[in-house]
Amino acid sequence: MANSNSKVKLLIVEDEILLATDIANKLQDNNYEIVGIVDTANKALNILESHNDVDMVLIDIVIKGEFDGIELARFINQKHKIPFMFLTSHADSYIFERAKSVKPHAYLLKPFNERQVCIAIELALKNFSIKKSQENISEKTSFESKDNQVLNINDSLFLKKNQHFERVPLQEILFLKADSNYCSVYTKTDRFVYSVGLNKIEEQLPTKRFMRVHRSYVININSVVGYEGNLLFIQDKKIPVSKAHKEEVFRHFRTI
Repeated sequence: MANSNSKVKLLIVEDEILLATDIANKLQDNNYEIVGIVDTANKALNILESHNDVDMVLIDIVIKGEFDGIELARFINQKHKIPFMFLTSHADSYIFERAKSVKPHAYLLKPFNERQVCIAIELALKNFSIKKSQENISEKTSFESKDNQVLNINDSLFLKKNQHFERVPLQEILFLKADSNYCSVYTKTDRFVYSVGLNKIEEQLPTKRFMRVHRSYVININSVVGYEGNLLFIQDKKIPVSKAHKEEVFRHFRTI
């Protein structure tokens, strides 16, 4: 089982406490971490201010307090820029049009079951990640199969492991290796295998921290502990540097 640091962290904003608790329990059973359950927009914003590692917010549209869930979503868009989805029993056209105006990453009508919530969360994370990638590289980045999703949120990648996403901070990623039609992501403690090309995952990585050193390798520059000749040392691995990338790569490693 993934430890708490690797789980997707959720905030639930719902004024029906029994429903909120039931949702929280089911999500915890599916390997999500619940940061909090609140019933007003102000309480939600306070948690977001004090917890900068919240990955996503589940929002009921009709909640207690001065602001409803749609206004809360507007605040999240303006200041926190994390994905959110609406959980609501209201489907009339006026509310739905207002909800669309804040561009939720998923919208789920009550009543719903456990599986529907989990699918909606995964969809919302994917939608947010694709939008972020489009903003960063001005082109669409997506994956055909849900098993090939790599989500970049809050300086972490969410990598698919079995039936759930695991949070992997970017600094924990050592290198990526292409192998035929597969790509392996090596972290300090694990390995994630994807049936997509290296380029697809490389697109999700910040260029200031990661760089291509070989047609089959992308490395985290900060993970290099030494080098010899055309080989970089990362933990106990030796990563080859091709002639095409040699000058650019070794410019990052000053010698005395």
